[in-house]
Amino acid sequence: MEQYPNYSQPPQQQQYVSQQPMAPVMTMGNWIITMLIMCVPIVNLVMLIVWAASSTENPNRSNWAKAQLIFMVVGIVLYIILAGAIIGAVGGMAGAFE
Repeated sequence: MEQYPNYSQPPQQQQYVSQQPMAPVMTMGNWIITMLIMCVPIVNLVMLIVWAASSTENPNRSNWAKAQLIFMVVGIVLYIILAGAIIGAVGGMAGAFE
């Protein structure tokens, strides 16, 4: 044991220092107001863009808004593809009956 003197020392804890300041936690009231704003038709899209593009907004809400916008774009693209496939199928069947 003497040939490895460091093995007999007690374990030491490392100090972790965060480089970034922590974002304030959004309260339940903040989330309720956010969800109520999302219920208003045109305002929801405008607010999502404002929250996603703002550098002073809470990072939690900003990231959530960016994710919502991505889901909206994916949904619209899938809707266009599905609508095109259905219109094409109906058009193909209509041509078969003539």
